[in-house]
Amino acid sequence: MRRLLIACAASLILYGAAFTWLLDRPLTLGALRARIEATVALGETIQQPKLVILAGSNGPFSHRCETIEPIIGRPCINAGVAVGVGLDYLFTRWKPLLHPGDLVYLPLEETQYVRPRATSDLGPDATIMLRHDHATLVTLPLRRQIAAVFASDLRAAIMSVIETALADDGFDDPRAAAGGGFNAWGDHVGHTAALARLNQSTLAAIVPVHPTAVQIQAGYGSRLVADFLRWAGRHGVRAIGGLPTGFSDSPIRDDSLTAIRAIYRDQGAGFLELPNRSRYPRSAFFDTQDHLNETAQIDHSVAIAEALVRLTATTLTVRTPAPPP
Repeated sequence: MRRLLIACAASLILYGAAFTWLLDRPLTLGALRARIEATVALGETIQQPKLVILAGSNGPFSHRCETIEPIIGRPCINAGVAVGVGLDYLFTRWKPLLHPGDLVYLPLEETQYVRPRATSDLGPDATIMLRHDHATLVTLPLRRQIAAVFASDLRAAIMSVIETALADDGFDDPRAAAGGGFNAWGDHVGHTAALARLNQSTLAAIVPVHPTAVQIQAGYGSRLVADFLRWAGRHGVRAIGGLPTGFSDSPIRDDSLTAIRAIYRDQGAGFLELPNRSRYPRSAFFDTQDHLNETAQIDHSVAIAEALVRLTATTLTVRTPAPPP
């Protein structure tokens, strides 16, 4: 029995050590990590009052800081990443970079409010932190640290070896050529209306799922958002909720929208809602209901920027636009 226990302990130590210091996913998670680090690095360089957009992929695909920045007259950083990234991780990375007078706009996807805690704890950020971001991992609860250690399996180990070999061999990732890339503000660019036409049959077949009001009220993500809003209020950061983009033929349920608004209202935060509730025809999208094509992205960003100026008129001083990053 003693030998068996020693063997089990040794295997666990070997497993944890391998994923902590050796195995990596440079293709699957490398681009995601690069996006996070690039926007955080940009945030570290800006000392004047700024606007930060925090969301899933709806942030960079459907919003454009390059367009918003000159309208609101302050630097803008598009720090949206992906729905799978835990909100607690995203908030933890950005809190040290947010200062009194900053604006944070949160057009979160509906699913981000209702993601279960276990799903959130085991997202891609768990693997990223274990391999590359121990400084953030140690600040999170113990259960998060344990989840990070056990977020990978044998398949992940095999894929790590394959991806590392491909990356070392100079593998050329075709995704940027097929769907565009990112600019200096963190916006996704190059997802043109012409490229979007190739996805029209896929867009036509999508049936969006909208969480109920009860799911939103009880959601783990809703609790994380409320905690962040309380933190922002204590630190002089103005947080403003918003709606993700979506198909006009599949609107958010009225009671669900009321539940989302209540999260921000109850914490004394603002809420931005366009007359069309950020709903557009399917022809305005790129590949999912969260991703506008580039033309619609720019138009939507103008509307959001003008609404932000009106909403923050009592506290937002319009300045000369900052130069591009």
